[in-house]
Amino acid sequence: MTSSAALPLQRPAALPEPRLAGDLAIWFIVGIEMLTFGLMFIVFSVARLREPALFQAGQATLDLHLGAANTALLLTGSWAAVRGVLALRRDRMQAGVRWLWGAAALGVCFLVAKSLEYRAKMAAGHDLDSDTFWTLYYLLTGFHFLHVAAAVLFLAGVAWLAPRRGWAGGGDRTHVPETAAVFWHMVDLLWVVLFPLVYVLR
Repeated sequence: MTSSAALPLQRPAALPEPRLAGDLAIWFIVGIEMLTFGLMFIVFSVARLREPALFQAGQATLDLHLGAANTALLLTGSWAAVRGVLALRRDRMQAGVRWLWGAAALGVCFLVAKSLEYRAKMAAGHDLDSDTFWTLYYLLTGFHFLHVAAAVLFLAGVAWLAPRRGWAGGGDRTHVPETAAVFWHMVDLLWVVLFPLVYVLR
């Protein structure tokens, strides 16, 4: 019987080096945007503490069901973006592109729903200078709206260019799709904070 001590030692398989998804510049942008929105969230919270009755009256007119539907749209969009990037890493170009187009389409649905909400609020006489609540509501949600629009354009551009540039197969070849997904996830995360702060908390 062969002694176990005589068996050659096997080296453990080398683990892949951790790699930051996306471009480093996008993470600087994410940090700046999170800081900017964080300051706006603080301003909204302080203003609500100073004028609780005014903010309760304004929040009571907001449609929680529509806000929840918008949350579902963005979360599903994030899931689709993840599926798209994973498919591209596995060199499944057509599937990856379809998932990215799906994420962009969900973003468009969010923009349409939010535009209809803005239209209804303005028709009811609630505009940017109505009072403190509506000023901050339009500033917060409007700034986020612009970020969603930018994320939709980013994802759509990547979905269109991916098969033309060969952005599939993992490594550096999926660098750009990963960058687009990171930006989308930031937009999603901001709404996850914005929705309860503006729509739910009283």
